[in-house]
Amino acid sequence: MKNHRSSPFFRLGISAVLIPLFGVFLFGAGVSSGTNDPLPRLLSRAEQIAVREGWLIKRHEMILPLMRAHGVGLWIVVNEEFHNDPLTEYIAPPRPYVGNRDVFIFVDGGEEGLKKMAVAGYSEESVDRFFEAPKSGVGIKVIRELVETYKPKTIALGIGGKRGATRSLTYESYKYLVEVLGPEAEKRFISAAPLIEEYLDSRLPEEFDHYLTLVKHTERLARRALSNEVIIPGKTTVGDVRMWLYSQSTALDLEPWFQPDLRIQRTRASNEKTTSGFLSVAKEAMVIERGDVVHLDFGLTYMGLNSDWQKMAYVLRNGETDAPAGLKKALANTNILQDTLARLSVPKKSVPDVFEGTMAEMKTKGITAQVYSHPLGAQGHGLGASIDFRGAKRDPQVPAKTLRLGSYLAMELNTQTDVPEWGGQKVTMMAEDPVYLTDSGWKFFVPRQESLYLIK
Repeated sequence: MKNHRSSPFFRLGISAVLIPLFGVFLFGAGVSSGTNDPLPRLLSRAEQIAVREGWLIKRHEMILPLMRAHGVGLWIVVNEEFHNDPLTEYIAPPRPYVGNRDVFIFVDGGEEGLKKMAVAGYSEESVDRFFEAPKSGVGIKVIRELVETYKPKTIALGIGGKRGATRSLTYESYKYLVEVLGPEAEKRFISAAPLIEEYLDSRLPEEFDHYLTLVKHTERLARRALSNEVIIPGKTTVGDVRMWLYSQSTALDLEPWFQPDLRIQRTRASNEKTTSGFLSVAKEAMVIERGDVVHLDFGLTYMGLNSDWQKMAYVLRNGETDAPAGLKKALANTNILQDTLARLSVPKKSVPDVFEGTMAEMKTKGITAQVYSHPLGAQGHGLGASIDFRGAKRDPQVPAKTLRLGSYLAMELNTQTDVPEWGGQKVTMMAEDPVYLTDSGWKFFVPRQESLYLIK
């Protein structure tokens, strides 16, 4: 087991922990640190369930057209106790499921339309509002009866995909379905991955305002974390900031979907370590010093949606009132990259076309750039068209993915710029902002960062 006394909470001491926690009463759900703009109210868990069940009605209306578009006759999602399928909260009411094995079935009933059946371990009124339930004593045999009645040519399952949400069916549940349906039905099993991807990457108009609320709360916590409310130069560690973000998220009843990370660049570390071509995450015990460039990567989950947020701060040296001009230029280069990617991205345009066009413009401008943007929404690293240097190569054997109108993206990228004040040392300015696709390109949910956050 880990030694909890080595954690940032123990290193900080009780008083240092209580002060940031107290800050939530001042800044958490109403007024921010450094601004008087009120934040939108976060819904209670009960309110969230009610709203999301309203969304589910509209989501179910999408299923039959998507099944037909992807050649799916019957679609099965299996949820196991202690091993929830990542799809369950988006195809069924977002509530706890504790049956040993809960099975949700969607059938193309032809002229009868979409048929929906739920075989749950425990009877649940909320589920019965959205699905038919088998008669008492019928149980799982209802799946076989549906197959025999509607004779689907294909039975789509969470298998064969390249991402967790598209390959989520366990081996034991696969064997169970074969046992129930028989070997002849197994021959009709196909991957539901294309259907799942389009389903999860399709955003509802009703989600927009709630997602905007999430983005604003993410921004506020990030601004506070990269400020003197949290950071005392020469004393505060990377781990202290991370733990502060955990505690403040919990106080708002929000949850980070990945560990908040910080990266530090400084003049006396001319050769920063890199991992897979990116700056390495700073160690927990690293103390934030004057003159540091601090990067924060942070994202939250709310209403079944996820934000992803990266911002940059500069810790002023004694006597400084602003960041060096070279660092400002570095951030301006990243803004140019953002503008270019946003402008060149239009619905139905292929990912390789967008990526190659963006990088070509950066080359003509003399800007060293990386783009590694990914879809957002139901997952932080969502399904859909990623604009990413690792996957934007053209493959004549595989059709290129295209951008989908209304989808959400984490516009994640960076530029490297020589900074004269740092002796010509290259500084990486990273940015990540949630954006949504319109007919004229990506639009930011809130204004992007155009100046470094300053820590005194």
